[in-house]
Amino acid sequence: MTALLSIKPEFAEAIFSGKKKFEYRKNIFKKNVKKIRVYATKPVGKIIGEFLIDEILEDTPNNLWKSTYRNSGVKKEFYMQYFQGKKIGYAIKIKEYTRYAEPQCPYQKNPRFVAPQSFMYCHE
Repeated sequence: MTALLSIKPEFAEAIFSGKKKFEYRKNIFKKNVKKIRVYATKPVGKIIGEFLIDEILEDTPNNLWKSTYRNSGVKKEFYMQYFQGKKIGYAIKIKEYTRYAEPQCPYQKNPRFVAPQSFMYCHE
């Protein structure tokens, strides 16, 4: 199964440059997702690539940070603010990534496309 994730452009760039090897989430998939398509949020507004999931770590935000910070691609202050008040967090470990030569505009295929708040399942 594939999911589409909304990711801020600067973090999407960090994934496809290899600097960010973990994508953090407050909520995670209920289905068995193996591949992620990356929707870079506005002002980009396009699906710019995809990556395979190596594994998904689940732990307290403090423990997740301790085990992933070297490849987090984010500053600790931003990370802690993101998970503030959460008892559990998730870190999606990126296995392989592919940046599309031509970013895909989802609005061309579906004029009523609405970017997911967090993620949505794709039926490919």
